[in-house]
Amino acid sequence: MDRLTPSQRSKNMSAIKNKDTKSEVRLAKALWFFGYRYRKNNRTIFGTPDLTFKNLKIAIFVDSEFFHGKDWETQKDKVKTNTEFWQKKIERNMQRDVEVNNYLESQNWKVLRFWSAEIEKHLEDCIAKIQSEIISRQNQKS
Repeated sequence: MDRLTPSQRSKNMSAIKNKDTKSEVRLAKALWFFGYRYRKNNRTIFGTPDLTFKNLKIAIFVDSEFFHGKDWETQKDKVKTNTEFWQKKIERNMQRDVEVNNYLESQNWKVLRFWSAEIEKHLEDCIAKIQSEIISRQNQKS
């Protein structure tokens, strides 16, 4: 049973961003600072990655821990309201992530996924991983 009225719940849910989240912006600005140019939320690429290097076939996703089910087996029991809805939704999101990864990888894309908290706490490591992949892909093209 939901503790909020439908209009309150709608207002709360509409405030949740699906692009340009704080973590995405932080990662994008760091990449831009290092001189990397990318496309944001490119809808021509399956799964609409948060950042893409299309010529190198690198797709980057920044996933929120809640909506993409980080540590889901231990976390799913912590959802106390509207449990059935949230479990179904998050498990579908996780399934969709796997489908997107599989499709892109079958098309020779490199998929990099980062948790929001990972970017907030270890931005340098995330940038290093992306840089490494960019260099690797550039060397393959040469």
